[in-house]
Amino acid sequence: MRGKVVLALVAVLAMALVGVAVAGPASARRHRPRVLLVGTWHGIRGKYRSIQAAVDAARPGDWVLIGPGDYHERGDYRGRPGADAGAGVMIRKARLHVRGMDRNRVVIDGTKPGAKQCSSAPSAQTLGPKDRHGKPIGRNGIEAFEVSGVTIENLTACNFLDGDGGGGNQVWFNGGDGTGRIGMGAFRGSYISATSTYYGGKHAPAGAYGIFASNVGGPGLISWAYASNMDDSSFYVGACPDCDTVVDHVHAQYSILGYSGTNSGGRLVLENSEWDHNGAGIVTNSQNNDDAPSPQQGTCPGTGTYCTFYEHNDIHDNNNPNTPGSGSAALAPIGTGIVVAGGRFDTIQGNRIHDNGAWGVLLAPYPDNETPPAISHCEGGTPGELTFKCYYDDWGNRVLGNAFSHNGYFGNPSNGDTGELSDQHTPGNCYQGNTDPGGFTSDPAAAQTTHADCGAANAGEPVSSPLGSQAICDTQILAPCPASPGFEYPRTTKVVMPRMPRQRTMPNPCKGVPGNPWCRRRH
Repeated sequence: MRGKVVLALVAVLAMALVGVAVAGPASARRHRPRVLLVGTWHGIRGKYRSIQAAVDAARPGDWVLIGPGDYHERGDYRGRPGADAGAGVMIRKARLHVRGMDRNRVVIDGTKPGAKQCSSAPSAQTLGPKDRHGKPIGRNGIEAFEVSGVTIENLTACNFLDGDGGGGNQVWFNGGDGTGRIGMGAFRGSYISATSTYYGGKHAPAGAYGIFASNVGGPGLISWAYASNMDDSSFYVGACPDCDTVVDHVHAQYSILGYSGTNSGGRLVLENSEWDHNGAGIVTNSQNNDDAPSPQQGTCPGTGTYCTFYEHNDIHDNNNPNTPGSGSAALAPIGTGIVVAGGRFDTIQGNRIHDNGAWGVLLAPYPDNETPPAISHCEGGTPGELTFKCYYDDWGNRVLGNAFSHNGYFGNPSNGDTGELSDQHTPGNCYQGNTDPGGFTSDPAAAQTTHADCGAANAGEPVSSPLGSQAICDTQILAPCPASPGFEYPRTTKVVMPRMPRQRTMPNPCKGVPGNPWCRRRH
């Protein structure tokens, strides 16, 4: 069944993104795609100097090709600002294809015009237009807003910072953030990079997310992508009960979370990727917030079929306290490879999980004490449990056939390959076929014996257990937890934001593009 789900998803994805006609008359009415050129490529100058100008001139289905350059795009500074952050480049046209000609040399830069590329200087940052109270509302980089069929490829975005109106997303596929509904179908982001060189502090402007997809219904694909230095997560897919999205061959580093997925599930696959030197690697959770509806659940809607998979990844060395961090993301359990917090029916299988100092995999509840927006009503959670406004327990998750090694070396009680906090549920969480050359370690002990049946009712450790105390101390979710013998976890000393290394560019940026002066032949 697993293979059939993925094959079906890939087939639908291919059809949606290459524009296969499924309704003859409707397709026939579409205009012939044009190619709009921005900047210069191989000595041939395009018509447009800014990406936003080309996007504005484009029609649905057109291509925008971008020559090398440092583009300080300011589409969000035009006209009067709204309450929410805008974007340097805003896409509101379906099936638009935006592609750089060189991933490393086409840079959409959030710093001030004239500043050094992706400068870290405080004076170089621009925080968006000001609202009626005189406060900057923040900025996003390149954003596709409530339109389907958009592709963003072969470019880099940097230093778009958050503010009073949100923002801080370098590349954003936005299907309707905060609406509680799905407003985007097919999308693709490939050969894209996202980073920031500036962090103002926990309560000051920073890059929030690298590559972000919210309120999407898919089919979606994020592939051959890199993101780093975010104070929330490098990659995010959320607010979609059936995301129908694949995240494949990506690399996340130096963010408080490598991946965050709030209330994301259904057909969702994270695979063949590397997650390292973050505070925590892959983190998914249920939450009673504007990423409605909750909970995070990995079954396909209306069926009992497992459809959310974290598989064939390399998840290692996520022990970094010196990343940017703010909000609930700053509560990440430092030193943890994968966290499922209040999530259900996810499958973690076939991964290499190693050198994470606290836990390789941690399954735990999510106690939510935020004041929810009007669209959220603690769906799937329990109001008032343990005095929290909404409490999400975890169950039905499967941890299968992973290769663990050298996890839990912080040496605190319960640290090891896996830890589980949960109440009694049917089905409970289960563990099968996991290995560790030094012996598989778990809390509760011998989980592959006591929790081997993936259909049985079972419970993990209670919140009042030593594991619960360790998880609370690591996250500092209730209060600061000073280091003391047996409760020693890394704490921030100084935030370090390494420069992004050069990334693999698209082998042939003319592939699939209609004929144009930069691509003489149709490839």
